This record gives sequence, structure tokens and C-alpha cells, in this order.
Amino acid sequence: MSDGNSNTPRVAVFRPADERIEDAKALLASLGADPVADPMLAVEPTDATPEDAPYVVLTSKTGVELAAEAGWEPGDATLVAIGPATAEAARAAGWTVDLVPDEYTSAGLVAALEDRVDGEHVEVARSDHGSDVLLAGLREAGATVTETVLYRLTRPSDAGESAAMAAAGDLDAAAFTSSLTVTHFLDAAAERGVREAAIEGLNDAVVGVIGPPTAETAADSGIDVDVVPDDADFEALARAVADAVVERSSAKR
Repeated sequence: MSDGNSNTPRVAVFRPADERIEDAKALLASLGADPVADPMLAVEPTDATPEDAPYVVLTSKTGVELAAEAGWEPGDATLVAIGPATAEAARAAGWTVDLVPDEYTSAGLVAALEDRVDGEHVEVARSDHGSDVLLAGLREAGATVTETVLYRLTRPSDAGESAAMAAAGDLDAAAFTSSLTVTHFLDAAAERGVREAAIEGLNDAVVGVIGPPTAETAADSGIDVDVVPDDADFEALARAVADAVVERSSAKR
């Protein structure tokens, strides 16, 4: 637990070190948790902008903001956003969002577009760690697909406090928001010589992940996943993790 005088659970969160980590900390605190902020992602813009195409797919709020800052406009393109946060950022930029899939994942995007894009050019603008599921699925649906890398995701040099805490048994929960946060967490743990101990510590805690691809990455690494919310967004993840921690604590009494 968080300290000797409190039963407040410690929950590690790995959002990028901007307003997202601050919002995540505030949300977790409002849910009765002691957030351990350990940003596992740093954004390095490439200064590229999406290609002109009849369909343009944007897969993150960060990508929208970078494209908007560079002066890009969707014009007459059918603009597709992977989820509500991305769509909200696009609308804040003054753009019209034409489609948001029911499932906020690469597979959800394919399902939403596969009956529309046969013979069409689809531009996918995203990070350098985007899933191959999206490109392959759109091509299988008959689309000509291009991809523009708007930014690269790297691991901050000082990341890893949470890995040391997990190894020491000092975390009650962790909330992973992408496969890359899992990979970077484990890399940071390995650099500290505590990779196996950190995995053991996580397996004694509540582990929440934002969707099936992240769950698969965690499981393949030996991490037991306890929580996968129905909605692939951070608020749903945080609430599900907080609920699971309470349930586990109650069961131990």
C-alpha cells in the first residue's frame, strides 16, 4: 500500500509526460488511488503531415494535434478517428469527423471501413508503432493504403520507478495503455536488473490493460492480466482497475 499510515492503493500509470499524465493522476486520485506516474512514452514529431487521399485515418489525439499544428487540413477527405478522444481533438481543430468505429482499435477501424474502401486510397497517419492489423486489413478489403509516420514513440531515459516498486512488492496495480508501455516497462526493469522480480510483483498486483493487443503483449511476457475494460479508453481502464483493487482488498479481509 501507499505508506504505513494509509490503505490507499498505489496504481502505476504510464501516460506520456504531458497533460495526459496529469489528467490520469487526477482521475486515479479521484477514484481513491495513490497514482504512481511513470511516463513510458515520449513523443518525437517527424514534422510530416498526412497525404491527400479520399479517406484519412487518424489513430491518436497526438497525431491530430501534430497535424493541426503543421497546418494540415482534411479538405474533402472522409476523416476517420479511432476513438472519441481522437475525434474530440479533430473537432477542436475545426475538422469534421465522418466516422468513429464501434470498437476503438485497429481491428475496429478495419471492421468500420472494409465495406467502404474497395478500390479507394486510404491514408493512415499515426506513430511509428502502429499495428500491422490496420494496414493489412484495409489492403485485404481492396484499398490502396499509404502510411505517414507523424511521430515516433521512445522511452524516456528516466522511466522505470514503477518497475523498481513492482519488484519490491510496493505496487497494488498497474494500468498499461498500449503494448509499447508494456515493452518499455519491461525494458526499464531489465536495465535495473529486476525484470523477473517486476513481473512477479505485477502478478501479485492488479494489472489492467486498455485492449486485447496490449493484453496479448503482457501475457506473452509472462504478466497476468486481470482487467480489460469493454471501452478502450483510459477512463474506463482506470475505473476498472480501481474497482478490481477494491474487490481484491475486500476478498483478502
